[in-house]
Amino acid sequence: MLALIHMKGKKVLIGITGCIASYKILHLIRLLVKAGAEVQVLTTQEALRFLSPLTLSTLSLRPVLSTLETEGRWNNHVDLANWADVFIIAPATANTLAKMVTGQSDNLILTSYLSARCPIVFAPAMDRDMYLHVRTQENIDLLKKRALHIFIPPVSGSLASGLEGMGRLPEPEDLFLDLKKALSPKPFLGKTVLLNSGPTYEFIDEVRFIGNSSSGRMGHALAQALVEQGAAVHLVSGPSHLPNPRGVKTQLEVKSADEMWAACAKIHPHTDFSIFCAAVSDYKPKVPQQGKVKKQSSPLSIHMIPNPDIAHALGKEKKKHQIHVGFALEDKTNLEEAERKRKYKNFDMIVLNTLKEKEGGFGSPKNKITLLKAKTKPIPFPLKTKEEIAYDILEHLQSLLPT
Repeated sequence: MLALIHMKGKKVLIGITGCIASYKILHLIRLLVKAGAEVQVLTTQEALRFLSPLTLSTLSLRPVLSTLETEGRWNNHVDLANWADVFIIAPATANTLAKMVTGQSDNLILTSYLSARCPIVFAPAMDRDMYLHVRTQENIDLLKKRALHIFIPPVSGSLASGLEGMGRLPEPEDLFLDLKKALSPKPFLGKTVLLNSGPTYEFIDEVRFIGNSSSGRMGHALAQALVEQGAAVHLVSGPSHLPNPRGVKTQLEVKSADEMWAACAKIHPHTDFSIFCAAVSDYKPKVPQQGKVKKQSSPLSIHMIPNPDIAHALGKEKKKHQIHVGFALEDKTNLEEAERKRKYKNFDMIVLNTLKEKEGGFGSPKNKITLLKAKTKPIPFPLKTKEEIAYDILEHLQSLLPT
């Protein structure tokens, strides 16, 4: 499953057409190569007015191909198309989209396109009025209906013409995620998932709160991986500074445990899986103060009461077809306590991690976990990034699917 993160060995064919947005593809190539993919770049002659072949070949580690023949050697478009696991055409100009629709083949990108049997990802980029033109929209609609064609819509912003509006090519990081999604298997296709993430804030007054240092990174990584693998994800996120995961069905942003409980309880009856990843505060002030509490020389006492245990409450309502996964953060690797929590909260699987791991835990990009499932031995993992851990968790979640 780690190959889905690093894309190691995946063969990516990139077709670059003549558009000023083509500079973004340079960073996309870097991301792909860094992730272990093999990259072959094709360009139109117009694209070479914006990018140099030397730069493209240096980044992709392969000669760039822009014509059907190079120094007397035929660039076999059929072999190129059969070689690729995915073919992304980005930026795709209005002219290229029209030719893809009508089946024209006057350059190497188009002849390779007509020979391809792999997923075709196309990402248009052009001026606002060109993109919104009825003919361009008709061409996009026709391509979207074709098998294995994946449309990446442009985004809105400043355009080369000086206009503001739709037509910008998405950022390279977003294109990279779309390629990962295109290459991912879809074991959770048709499945609906509730996932909570991040901390909760319990307010003492209108300024101060009690919380924890959870970044939400683990939950966001799980959300992104689930989307890639076909799930419809409903994310309930506590306060986080992370960018929103792309492609989730809904994302509800909450602050307190009560708000998170209300959101989760509403979504839960309609789900196949629930993953309780949030670091929910155990206690809250009984009566939050109005305004701002003034500083005093005497000690401040706050009467705290328990918050709802969201996972336990929904575990009691779990139906036979529903699967629950939880997390347990302990002072040390306490398998007995993790197993107690798994049973008490009616989890099918629990993810144990500890405060003792130097490079892991809250606020860290890494963690070290142990998975516990019923009637199986604990499954420990070495220290990994949270993105890698997300795929490990989903691989074992697949084993819980009904056969």
